[in-house]
Amino acid sequence: MRIVMFTNTYLPHVSGVARSVKTFSDDLQTLGHEVHVVCPTFQGATESTDRIFRVPAIQNFNGSDFSVRIPLPGAISRHLYEFNPDLIHSHHPFLLGDAALRAARELGRPLVFTHHTMYEDYTHYVPVNQERLREFVIRLSTDYANFCDHVIAPSESVAELLQQRGVESPITVIPTGIDLDVFSGGDGRTIREELGIPPASKVIGHLGRLAPEKNLAYLAEAIARYLCKEAGAGSCCLMVGSGPSEEPIAKIFQDRNVADRLYMAGKRTGQELADAYAAMDLFAFASKTETQGMVLAEAMAAGKPVIALDAPGAREVVDSAEVGRLLPGDADADAFADAIANFPLAGDVYHKHSEAAAERARVFSREHCSRRLAGVYERLDRQSRRETGDQRHSAWDSLLARVQVEWELLAAKTSALVAAAEVKHAARDPGNPWG
Repeated sequence: MRIVMFTNTYLPHVSGVARSVKTFSDDLQTLGHEVHVVCPTFQGATESTDRIFRVPAIQNFNGSDFSVRIPLPGAISRHLYEFNPDLIHSHHPFLLGDAALRAARELGRPLVFTHHTMYEDYTHYVPVNQERLREFVIRLSTDYANFCDHVIAPSESVAELLQQRGVESPITVIPTGIDLDVFSGGDGRTIREELGIPPASKVIGHLGRLAPEKNLAYLAEAIARYLCKEAGAGSCCLMVGSGPSEEPIAKIFQDRNVADRLYMAGKRTGQELADAYAAMDLFAFASKTETQGMVLAEAMAAGKPVIALDAPGAREVVDSAEVGRLLPGDADADAFADAIANFPLAGDVYHKHSEAAAERARVFSREHCSRRLAGVYERLDRQSRRETGDQRHSAWDSLLARVQVEWELLAAKTSALVAAAEVKHAARDPGNPWG
């Protein structure tokens, strides 16, 4: 099959979505499918393949490290008509998500949408009324999912939430697969020696984008409190990644007088990513905004037990006490620190946890996940061919489809704006129990 993926973020930008698109596109190519990716331009991007089609974008939008596409009608359409895809896969409901919907309707092809992100948890990047914006993005992403022929949810928790919000399109749960061989083969000594981590030190680690929505102030406070305990005397903290929370994290450790036991490794990719996991003894995770626990599965593939808060994404990966600890979502920093202090970091018990974590990670192998996604594509393609007789839309059909999709997008955005306005009005109504 010929598949086009639309995404607002792609390598070299570091994010779960970018890695997911890269992983699935590569694996689908291995399975014999031809995959093109439509994405924004990004600083440092240097592709040597025509499978990546970059569209002009505003760099570092609103002070972030995201690129926001500049709408240029015609450029994407020309590329798509030349490639003639069998299926369109959208990885966002906004920006290039709109372009994906237009392309699918104009070409008469099935549209798949992966709901990667709880978008309402990222509204702090836009300086407007947060309550109204949260309601707007929830409503708009739900409407977008219902425009699609099939929705991919990265976890059961997300699938259940989407259904509760009113998504009626068929939903299949498929997490992003991980490369078990890569993450089980890291060399932790490399990172430890580079950063000067004492060989005998027990390393409490975290890896990911260092941003506020990852609940890192909480996590840093919990780990710093653990280091202040007697049980944490021979331990340190390794933070791998970059982002706006770097300085706040460092300040928390400084305020607790354990700054000398905080090691910031910065952004790592490729083999260095596997080496970073290998350098850890325990993986700590406190985010409540994940749709799947990709970094948790990677850490477990490296044989690292996990301590995390009970939240979507995490609960699907840390599914038993054998692989780590899943604390209540409202656990305070002291409870998290105690969980680390009480977890065995050496001996036979630790090795049993390590082996159980590695075994659990096998469920998230790349081959297994990519074959499941290919199965969804193939079923949709067969259904589409039966319904259309495998005929391309005429120019008139494409024009009608364009008019229809523009109307649907306008109606969805207007409906979402009205819903957001109603939320604001309800909040002002003292008689409203939800205000």
